[in-house]
Amino acid sequence: EIGKTGKGDTESPILKKPKLLCLHGFRTSSKILQKQLEKWPESVLERLDLDFIDAPFPALGKSEVEDLFDPPYYEWFQYSEDYMEYYNFEETIAYIEDYMIKHGPFDGILGFSQGGVIAASMPGMQSNGVALTTVPKIKYLIIISGGIFGGSTPSSNGYLGHVGSPVLCADSFSSLVKCPSLHIIGTSVVNLMPYSCAEP
Repeated sequence: EIGKTGKGDTESPILKKPKLLCLHGFRTSSKILQKQLEKWPESVLERLDLDFIDAPFPALGKSEVEDLFDPPYYEWFQYSEDYMEYYNFEETIAYIEDYMIKHGPFDGILGFSQGGVIAASMPGMQSNGVALTTVPKIKYLIIISGGIFGGSTPSSNGYLGHVGSPVLCADSFSSLVKCPSLHIIGTSVVNLMPYSCAEP
């Protein structure tokens, strides 16, 4: 049992670190996200078991981090210019689920930028029974510079525009996410794609 020493005395229980699957940003990589998170305080990092995964698709265009980090670069899915259509999203979710089966169990998901958009949609897809049904329930989320599918985003003329949603997660945000989540948003983020923001 956790916390038992076998000597008949009682010591503080050994707490298991939460294991988080880490999803990097658009046209970056698992190594890049790992480097980015190295700036977090050691007191935070030592409490987490972080597992970094590369997206399944090589970047189809220029990476915004080319001057900062070496290739290769990857992306989780592709989208139309108006953000209304998404491509290869279902394949990505199947890829993530397969990784979670092989390397889990995972307690939660950490996602940055495009990875954050995916992470935000995962509990809803799981609770709706449309994806991630073969892995344990997601208990925690950490979203860094993420957003949601199907909401609003500022357009070039200052008005709110709307973005679409992949079919698989069309109802992911129809009810409140029922797991604790930490959201980290900065004022200047490299490659913060204009995914939707939830309106108050």
